[in-house]
Amino acid sequence: MSAAQQKQVLKNCHLASMQNALPGIGIIRDGAIVIQERVIKWVGVESELPQQYASWQDLDLGGRWVLPAFIDCHTHLVYGGDRSKEFEQRLQGLSYAQIAAAGGGILSTVKETRKADFEQLFAVSSTRLEQMIALGVGSVEIKSGYGLNTETEIKMLQVARTLAERLRVQVVTSFLGAHAVPPEFASRADCYVDLVIGEMLPEAARLGLVDAVDVFCENIGFSLAQTRRIFEKAADLALPVRLHAEQLSNSHGAGMAAEFGALSCDHLEYLDSAGAKAMADAGTIAVLLPGAFYFLNETRKPPVDLLREHGVPMAVATDCNPGSSPTTNLVLMVNMACTLFGLTVDEALLSVTRHGAAALGLHKTFGQISPGFVADLRVWDFDHPVQLAYSFGQVPDCERV
Repeated sequence: MSAAQQKQVLKNCHLASMQNALPGIGIIRDGAIVIQERVIKWVGVESELPQQYASWQDLDLGGRWVLPAFIDCHTHLVYGGDRSKEFEQRLQGLSYAQIAAAGGGILSTVKETRKADFEQLFAVSSTRLEQMIALGVGSVEIKSGYGLNTETEIKMLQVARTLAERLRVQVVTSFLGAHAVPPEFASRADCYVDLVIGEMLPEAARLGLVDAVDVFCENIGFSLAQTRRIFEKAADLALPVRLHAEQLSNSHGAGMAAEFGALSCDHLEYLDSAGAKAMADAGTIAVLLPGAFYFLNETRKPPVDLLREHGVPMAVATDCNPGSSPTTNLVLMVNMACTLFGLTVDEALLSVTRHGAAALGLHKTFGQISPGFVADLRVWDFDHPVQLAYSFGQVPDCERV
């Protein structure tokens, strides 16, 4: 960036700043944004622009809208192979659990991911991430969890770090070694947890590859007691936690995750009132994943009214993964969150900006157009932000500032 570009004023634009808590998304019409070295210095109505910025280079945005770059706070972006055959099996009546029990599901992706070398994994993953970026995403969480051994889990996390460097996006990594029990530990889940906390997680953390720790706490995943052991190790390593919680049953994982101050609990279809209250008390974000709900043809929705009642902020993400949500389209998830789960447009837009940032611990620097925040902004060609939630299949033109 040139010296002139380090100081810039964006003019002739409308803003959805996401500064406000509900209701509203902080709309400022005929606004301006002052940016210095990628940090926002001032935001407001253009006619009130302070004189000290009058001589700075300006960029006329032609009356378009500016929003914070979107934040996809739950993805399994790095993986090998695909699971289109399982899609056909589900159409024939098999459940997700039945497919997993027959050797499909996560373990089939583990097999393909272990076979792929670094460059192969990077190539397919960068294609997915480029699709996300084209649709307005600027920050993305990427989980491991398709290696289930030390070597491959580290390979996945190294790919995630390299994606951030080469594609110029903010990447937050989550270690998800406890995604499934690998075949070599069949019927020995506790022994596998020993490996996770004794070798896999410490080594990944030592290499600086882990920003948070996640677990699939479910009747086909890991028990509450096993999850607690992993979270205790995360605490020893001073790493925050998040949890795949209450997707297929109420395992009471959300309440336990809240004990550890979890950044987020995700899925939550079977969340109860006690879990919601615990999340509210801990400041834990509820991450809703309508893509998986739709793709698996589920019927039990996450309890949105319960989350509202307890004041739990809601984020929405793609859950990009090969088995239950093979999508990179976060804008489509905004629509689905409204149509399938009943979020308002304001809730849905906050869910992929302000609340998505909070789910990743980025709430002080990303997800808002506000002084002191990183100027990770996208310019949209529409008449009003509601059109982002209204449309599905077609996305308005978007560009980075």
